[in-house]
Amino acid sequence: MSAPGIKEPTEAIARARAGDAEAWGELYRDYAPAIFRFCRRALPTREDAEDATMEVFMKLKGKLVQYDTTRSFSAWLYKVAANHCWDILRRRKIRQDKETDDLENVPLEHPDPSQLDQLIEQRTSEEVRKALEKLGGRARMALVMRYYSDMSYDEIADALGVRRAFVGVVLLRARHELRQALEGNTVLAVGGAS
Repeated sequence: MSAPGIKEPTEAIARARAGDAEAWGELYRDYAPAIFRFCRRALPTREDAEDATMEVFMKLKGKLVQYDTTRSFSAWLYKVAANHCWDILRRRKIRQDKETDDLENVPLEHPDPSQLDQLIEQRTSEEVRKALEKLGGRARMALVMRYYSDMSYDEIADALGVRRAFVGVVLLRARHELRQALEGNTVLAVGGAS
């Protein structure tokens, strides 16, 4: 029995590598929605995410020959997407100044990841995205890579161009900032005329 969800598109990949346009269409149809959602969390606007999704699939055409079929295709695709989104953010230098300065100010009382998961589950994806937008580029990318594409610390370090030891610190601070942003959101959500 095959696992639920999308099975590995081995046959479509083989056909796409051979230049079959229909196979490309299949891969795009099956994976573009998930990649768009990933890019939407990582990048500031919907337009950015739409452009990035198209660019990721265009990149994929050239990179498909490098794909190792023993690995999960979606994991590999997320990695390509994560690298692409991070390149975009780095080029724009979004709040870059904020990223590496205050490492010594990392809160020691760090949120329990499962507590953060509960907070995220209680919020709409719109609220989570707005909270993610308040984070610096590197912090946001690290969270998105870790929680939405399940990348390992080594892969995240590689994509962000930082030492592996630094990834845990970035994630720690990012989780703390995200929790603050989400808890701050409850006040805004209730808002209205007082």
